[in-house]
Amino acid sequence: MKPLPEQRGEHPKKNTESSPGEMHSEEPKTAPGNLSAGKTTTSETEVPAQLNGLTLAHDVIDPTSQPQFDSRPPSPAPPPDAHPPRDQWGGKYEFLLSCIGYCVGLGNVWRFPYLCYRNGGGVFLIPYFIMLFFTGVPLFLMELSLGQYGAAGPITVWKCCPLLKGIGIGMLCVSTLVCLYYNVIIAWTFYYLGSSFQSPLPWSCSAISNAGLCGNGTALNGSSVKSHLSPTEVFWNERVLGVVHSKGLHDPGPVRWPLAICLLIAWVIIFLCMLKGIRSSGKVVYVTATFPYVVLIVLIIRGATLEGSLQGVAFYLTPDWERLASAQVWNDAASQIFYSLGIGVGGLLSMASYNKFDNNVIRDTLIITIGNCSTSFFAGFAIFSILGHMAWRKNVPVGKVADTGPGLAFVAYPEALALLPGSVFWSILFFLMLFMLGVDTLFGNMEGITTAVLDEFPQLRRNMKHKSLFLAALCFAFYLMGLLLITDGGIYWFTLIDSFSTSFGLIIITLFMCLGIAFFYGVNQFCQDIIDMICRCPPWCTKVLLYFKACWVFCTPFLLLFILTYIFIEMYNTSLHYGEYVFPRWGKALGVCMGATCCLQIPIWAIVAISKESGTLRDRFRKAIRPLNSWRVNNLNSEGAGERVEPERVEAPFTVNLTDMDFTAMTWENGTQA
Repeated sequence: MKPLPEQRGEHPKKNTESSPGEMHSEEPKTAPGNLSAGKTTTSETEVPAQLNGLTLAHDVIDPTSQPQFDSRPPSPAPPPDAHPPRDQWGGKYEFLLSCIGYCVGLGNVWRFPYLCYRNGGGVFLIPYFIMLFFTGVPLFLMELSLGQYGAAGPITVWKCCPLLKGIGIGMLCVSTLVCLYYNVIIAWTFYYLGSSFQSPLPWSCSAISNAGLCGNGTALNGSSVKSHLSPTEVFWNERVLGVVHSKGLHDPGPVRWPLAICLLIAWVIIFLCMLKGIRSSGKVVYVTATFPYVVLIVLIIRGATLEGSLQGVAFYLTPDWERLASAQVWNDAASQIFYSLGIGVGGLLSMASYNKFDNNVIRDTLIITIGNCSTSFFAGFAIFSILGHMAWRKNVPVGKVADTGPGLAFVAYPEALALLPGSVFWSILFFLMLFMLGVDTLFGNMEGITTAVLDEFPQLRRNMKHKSLFLAALCFAFYLMGLLLITDGGIYWFTLIDSFSTSFGLIIITLFMCLGIAFFYGVNQFCQDIIDMICRCPPWCTKVLLYFKACWVFCTPFLLLFILTYIFIEMYNTSLHYGEYVFPRWGKALGVCMGATCCLQIPIWAIVAISKESGTLRDRFRKAIRPLNSWRVNNLNSEGAGERVEPERVEAPFTVNLTDMDFTAMTWENGTQA
């Protein structure tokens, strides 16, 4: 008789040799958890036999029995305790709005306009849209499709290619750094929100304490040092940050306890949102995803009526072509695409894993990415119209009217609100909008972390008490680490983490994800998986996939490699600074170590995956890129899954005795011997 194919661990056996560029795997024969549970004996009292670590059925090991591979009943469903049911979105619009709320966040309000302002205005739009269409949209679709098809978080989803499990670990590292400083922005917003209940606003010229700062010729001390500062800048630097009391990165100073209370409240809110799950949070996004547009329209209308607003808009749209030769511009464009769309941090993978199997990911990708980037461009007009007015009042160029970093939103926007009629009401409304945007986005980042951990340790998902304790410990740990960022010198540490967490490390992670799916898993197989998910795939979807296939194989990796090369060439020639403070060499080296820690997870876990295999190095590599048996069975979660479970097979080298009935019931190949 011809022996059955050899089975290696959890991996399905391929009939032909596979190449790194293609994925030749069989459809799995068992549902998750059935490798051991499904192989039962016909008698409860009989001890099941073991062969190569597998439990064999009685009718296989008994020489007098008939091997009924094709007539065996379907495998029983896995027990509920082994694989607890996975939540799903309450409706198709909940996922769409949740992704829009996750992507359209604080970055659209303060990061994108700030990067435009720092990189010469409108010239930044050129690399931004190039990176969007050739890297952002293809990678966004890749993450959504991978998470939805695998129905798993950023770590477990790499069952499709165990060699690349380090990509998921690296995503977790990036997400941890982002969550660490992102909630500090929410704490600043919460502080401004509380201060907005004062009348007049503490950063307006109507406040008595700001009488000497508003240029009325009634300066209290006649100081020329502060004559060029606005009340909003003084409020931001002195009362909120306290940066005037710190000498630099080496001198963080004491914790600012008003901010510590705001940070604690922010993490408590995040903890409560995470406990409610995706079903309840999907209802909240109906407000958080639409409310920001109302406030931005109001700010644009008000900004257009201010003197000098056209000067700011001209600075926003007029490109400085010489800036295109700077690696910083292209690096900022790539990092903003990843930062704004949430690529490479695991949030998209996790949210897509709760989708129904037949959700149209191509449609969602186009809606979310175009809507997100249009919002960033839209918010830029609100920012630069106010900057133009500030420049007109100070009689200085537009490029010198605001601080760097997030201070743009906390300097320019508060001044705009102080100029509006009923400024107290609009200030409360605006910072409430920022607070909701921040919480919504941070919820997606935290979802990436928790989903990854819960998928790796499913017992936490089954026990609500254990899940609550895990979330509480995670949020409290983030709170303790975040205290460093709300000291007098915390803005320096904030700038350091912000500059390197979404820089070269994130680009390397997404580069390996793109190459791994395109060449290890197989770009043709991946496109077929997308078509399988879109049951009624319209003709335009198939044509669009040709564009995405070209991007995944050629355009996206080429652009990412080009940016990486350009970044590494000029990395040590460009100084990192906040305002007039230039970061020391050791501080910049610390930031490089942060980015390197994230991307070094890829080779570390690749070595671990190869070391677990047997055979020559080439054989180990081939086995490490094959998907596990539990891959592709997650589509059984769709409707009618229980009827499509395939008969169970034992794939192991063993022999059986055949009877006459076997030869009359089966058609054998020529040369097969009993």
